[in-house]
Parts: sequence; C-alpha cells; structure tokens
Amino acid sequence: MKTIAVLGLGKVGRLAAELLQEAGFQPVGFDAKPPSVAGLECNTLDVSDEAALDRALSGMDAVLSCLPFALNAAVARTAHALGAHYFDLTEDVATTKAIREMAATSRGLMAPQCGLAPGFVGIVGAHLIETLDTCRSCRMRVGALPQHPSGLMGYSFNWSPEGVVNEYLNDCVVLEGGQIKMVSAMEWIEKIVIGGVELEAFTTSGGLGTMCETYLGRVSDIDYKTMRYPGHVKQMNFFFHELMMRDRREEAGRILVDAKPPVCDDVVYIHVAAEGTADGDLVRREFVRALRPVEIGGRMRTAISWTTASSVVAVIEMLRDGHLPASGFLKQEDIPLGAFLNTQNGSRYDERSA
Repeated sequence: MKTIAVLGLGKVGRLAAELLQEAGFQPVGFDAKPPSVAGLECNTLDVSDEAALDRALSGMDAVLSCLPFALNAAVARTAHALGAHYFDLTEDVATTKAIREMAATSRGLMAPQCGLAPGFVGIVGAHLIETLDTCRSCRMRVGALPQHPSGLMGYSFNWSPEGVVNEYLNDCVVLEGGQIKMVSAMEWIEKIVIGGVELEAFTTSGGLGTMCETYLGRVSDIDYKTMRYPGHVKQMNFFFHELMMRDRREEAGRILVDAKPPVCDDVVYIHVAAEGTADGDLVRREFVRALRPVEIGGRMRTAISWTTASSVVAVIEMLRDGHLPASGFLKQEDIPLGAFLNTQNGSRYDERSA
C-alpha cells in the first residue's frame, strides 16, 4: 500500500496528508478548493460528481475521507467498487452502518470511525476491558476544548460544526444493565475532574462505534460522553430545544461557529475507565490524558487536529505493516493498543501524557 487519496484538505486532512508522507506513503490531496501545500499534490474535486470521483480514486491503493460525514457513503461506495482500502473519521451511525454492509463484499479493508471518538477511545476502552477477568462497566469520555474559555458556552468550534451538531442531537447507543438501549443526547450529566480542571460530561451520539454490539453479554454497562466546561450543556439544550434550532441543523452550525470560532490554544481531554475484577479483587483501570498543541513539520498543530490525524494515520501504518486484516470491516475495538502506540503516529499519545 503506497498511494493514498486524501479527500478534504482542511486542518485535519492537510495534516493527515503530511503525516502519511512522513510515514513513507504517497498521499494525493483532493478538495473543492484545494490549498497550496508544499510537497503535496493537491487537486480540485467535486465529490458529488460520481464520474470525477471515480477517475480521481482510480489507481489509488487507499482512500482517506476527511470530509463532512454526509459525503462519506458515496466516497466509500467508490472505494469499494475500485477495491481500494477505505478510512474515515465519521461519528455518524447511519454512515458507518452503510459502510459495514459494503465491507461484506470488499476487496480492501473498510475502516470508518478512525479518529479520536469514535476511534482511539474505543481502542483504549477495549484494552482496559481485556485487562480484567470480568468487566462490569466501561466509561469513555472525550472533550476537545479551548484552554482559555470565555462566555457562558465555554467552547470554540475547532471541530466540524456538522459533526458537533449531529452528535448533540442524534440518539446515543449505550449498554445498560446488559441491554443495548438508545438514549437522548445531552443527558446523563456528570462531573469529572482532570488535573484539577472541573468538566461536565453528557451523552452524545456516535462515540462508541460498534462497542455495544461487541461487548453485549460480556460487559453490563458501556457509555460514551462528551466533556465540556461546566454550564455548556445547559446552554446547548436551550439553543437546540427551546429555540427550536434542532430543526435547522445547517443554520445552527453556522450560528455557533460565528459565535465561537476556532482557537489555536486548545486541549483534548481523554478519560476512559473500566471497572471489574482482576485476581478476585474489584478494581478500576483508567487511561487519562490532557493533550495540547504540538509542533509537527515546523508548525504548531492544534490538539484536536493532531490527535485526530495521528489516530487515522497510525491505523493506516498498522495495515501496511501487517497488523490488521487486509479486507472486510474493521472495528476500532479490534485494534491492539500496544501495536497502535508503537506506530510512528500512535506514539504521540504516549509522549504527551498529562
């Protein structure tokens, strides 16, 4: 595997292309309005043009979509038809379901949800579960936040507004009492403290990927929550539900980004905990990180950019190096944490521990 098409050259896509190049791949970038990136071939592409998409991806060994989730199914269908490996960062449940159905007849590996959450947290959660003889619960929490919040919302939109709105409004799958259930987003609010910083966590959609299905019958309770600064979820419930913005998702995204544009000084908090028995004792195993911007390629990269891009490129490295199956559907919980952290890009998660 050598040539990789990277679709969507925003902050994450552009960095992913650079990291692929550093790792020995030959990435080719595509975007509706491609930027000029030194040393990277960048091409103009309208993803909605099926013929143009087919021409662009022909001859590629793999495809990495860093596009908004609504565009991924079409890209995955083209990659599937061409026999190319497919990777994306989506949190959208319906999109992942469609890709999983394609994977039943794929000639390449189809690996959606390879970002931070879903993605890396599922790898960590699965690892913690496997360290226990029996596991009663696994709780996964992630927050991508400004280091210096202001205002009642305490937030900046460093991530795709389409993705944030989607996960705040869609129902969330959980394992509760040994049963798979759907619960509302922005509920089950709890307090979490990491390194002295108080955060609130609440349910959001998509962060678990396929874990509830995988651990049904083995783990009683599994859930995923997004972390924000205290007070955020109250503001978001008012915005989406009392002001009825839930019915105007695209407009909601524009309003929120205009009010809270991206910042450079961000932080990604990760808190994963599993409880169960080991050698007859009840124990709690945790993986906690506070990850901040780092310099890559002579430029400072935001925490959300490098954590997301590093995660998917690490998975691509693992496929190239023979640590993953060459075809079918890849569940994030089937990726071994040790092998992930031993990759060139996965190692950043260890190097930047809180």
